[in-house]
Amino acid sequence: MFLSDLFIQRPVFAIVVSLLIVVGGIMALRDLPVRELPDVDASVVTVTTTYTGAAPAIVDTEITELIEGAVARIDGVKRIESGSSEGVGQTRITFTAGRDIDSAAADVREAVGSLANRLPEEADEPRVVKADSDSQPVMRVSLTSDRLSGEDLTDLAERVVVDRLTTVSGVGEVSVSGARRRAIRVWLDSEALAARGLTVGDVETALRRANVELPSGRLESSNRQLAVRVDSRLKTIEEFRNLAIAQRDGYPIRLSELAKVELGVEDDRSLVRTNGENSITLRIIRQSRANTLAVSAGVRAELERIRPQLPDGVRMIVATDDALFIQASIDEVVVTLLIAVGVVVLVIFAFLYSLRATLIPALTIPVSIIGAFMLLAALGFSINLLTLLALILAIGLVVDDAIVVLENAQRRVDHGEPPLVAAYRGTRQVTFAVLATSAVLVAVYVPLSLLGGEIGKLFQEFGLVLAAAVAISTFVALSLTPMLCSQLLGRGAVPSRFMRGAERAFAALERGYRIALNGALAMPLVVLTAAALLSGAALLLYRNLPQELVPSEDRGVFFISVKAPEGATLAFTDAGVRKIERILQPLFARGEAWRLVSIVGRGDSNRAFVVVGLTDWSQRARGQQAIVKALRGDLREIPDLRAIPISRSSLGRGASSQAVQLVIGGPDYPTVVAWSEAIMARARDNPGLTSIDSDYQASQPTLRVEIDRALADELGIPVERIAAFFFNVPATTGIYSVSLHGALPICHWRW
Repeated sequence: MFLSDLFIQRPVFAIVVSLLIVVGGIMALRDLPVRELPDVDASVVTVTTTYTGAAPAIVDTEITELIEGAVARIDGVKRIESGSSEGVGQTRITFTAGRDIDSAAADVREAVGSLANRLPEEADEPRVVKADSDSQPVMRVSLTSDRLSGEDLTDLAERVVVDRLTTVSGVGEVSVSGARRRAIRVWLDSEALAARGLTVGDVETALRRANVELPSGRLESSNRQLAVRVDSRLKTIEEFRNLAIAQRDGYPIRLSELAKVELGVEDDRSLVRTNGENSITLRIIRQSRANTLAVSAGVRAELERIRPQLPDGVRMIVATDDALFIQASIDEVVVTLLIAVGVVVLVIFAFLYSLRATLIPALTIPVSIIGAFMLLAALGFSINLLTLLALILAIGLVVDDAIVVLENAQRRVDHGEPPLVAAYRGTRQVTFAVLATSAVLVAVYVPLSLLGGEIGKLFQEFGLVLAAAVAISTFVALSLTPMLCSQLLGRGAVPSRFMRGAERAFAALERGYRIALNGALAMPLVVLTAAALLSGAALLLYRNLPQELVPSEDRGVFFISVKAPEGATLAFTDAGVRKIERILQPLFARGEAWRLVSIVGRGDSNRAFVVVGLTDWSQRARGQQAIVKALRGDLREIPDLRAIPISRSSLGRGASSQAVQLVIGGPDYPTVVAWSEAIMARARDNPGLTSIDSDYQASQPTLRVEIDRALADELGIPVERIAAFFFNVPATTGIYSVSLHGALPICHWRW
């Protein structure tokens, strides 16, 4: 018994099965995450270690090399990249494709944990973070105010806005850029210390001893017990100033005699501006597999609920939103999908001349397309541009089997068989042909999902979705289609004027094809020569076409990576960024840009990052690539500043990713630097290359201190104490926390 026989005999069963496929697809569609592209990133784990005040060379030898050696023994490591800067060492471990990121992170934590006794005591504990495509912010929200200070604005954001946004479904993390957290700052007077015979260590020790809170136990009686809490922390600026550091001749030496104590900010080496106003920026990072569009909608809705509760003068705006580009792209693809469905249905009608007959294969399209979403959900895939593209291509494939069944049944009806018999016999006659053609299509598309590397992961969902749609269409063609044929088909009606005209057109097309085919068969040498010439021309054109992983895109936002000379202060870098902002002003005047976020002091005081949000695509004449190209020349003219505009692609590893990156290794840094400079010099001579840069910076101004060991021994000063002095004095050192006005500033001191 053939499968089609069952459904012809039980038409209600055929309808119910098809409806179950549609309902299952709709239920799966509701829970599928929406992404721009499939997740093709390899498992990446980053280890970051802070060693406050340490020079890059010290960080490299004392921390980075040890971590590299520890993680190199982990199974499945593909690449290890490390960087050492002032006070910070970072190691990025990339694992082979298919390596589970959770187990990889656990292995890295175990390897790094084994170094606990070998790392410097003053260094913070290494922080292990799983990094993937989801670690980039999907939204940036800026807060500005003409009434609140930066400290108050930061406090408001962290106490109110951040907590509220973190609760939005799908939000994984909300981080703050440009935060100005309150802190106690102690500016030591070296002459006052020397005059009283005190050292920095004496001040640090006094601060630690005077600001402790230890468990104090409890008091018990026969009837009651009380918990004891000793309030021993310093709470006000005056208490800090009146703190006794030491005793001299029976009189206390207070901190106010040795230093200037004030309420400042924890980190004053960064700032953020939005459209020229001082601000702070919240970076919204979504959870893995979260729906970007749903996260954006949820965050915007929560912002609207927060906005009435903000103090007067505080403005909150969405600076960037990846969901805008993703939504626009998906809308375009969905429109294309609907157009494709309409064209396919019209073509079917043009050949069948019957609305009832056209309805039969047309119903195959929604059942097959919607049913494919069940496979997406079962395999953990997402709705993205490639899966939607696969569905567009599938539209022309899923109707083929139904048309074969329909045409054979209609032919038998036209020859006099009843519709029920025609559907029964006609479907049996072509069942194996339908299965064979579908098997061939599945055999073509499934191997796409088995490709290795990044390209293979990119097309994994594409191939499986196509195969799933074809497989479902085959089932529908052998179940729903024969049942509908038995119920809806009838003898051909009297041809209308339109049908007769179409028949004449098709007859003329057939005659033309017959003439061309006869001519080709009569001159095989000419046909083969023409085919060879066309193939050679196609190969030549293919080899000369530019090639890249993804085409250039107008995402409505671009970035400018800014780097000042090593050792530049925040003020110097900020002055350069303001020049960039002036260069960008014509974009706002022409209505091509609407948002400008400048982040100065990004990581180091000599680095900055500018985010330029462009207006809607329909509101500007130039595309993003044209705007960026026009800016390169103006940005290149800024003295003592390297500003590189970057257009991020869909598969970029972040805003600073470049199309080509070279890794240069060697026995020592001088050799590596010499080769890198030679390569960059040759690269700059190539007109096709722009924005050439190196991540190695050896020009950091350094003050070298050589210790006179003989004199130190004569004075009885241990070398360790001298080294500790220079470790503490130039750096900003967190000593402890203190509760002040509801905030938790960190007490800092500077020389």
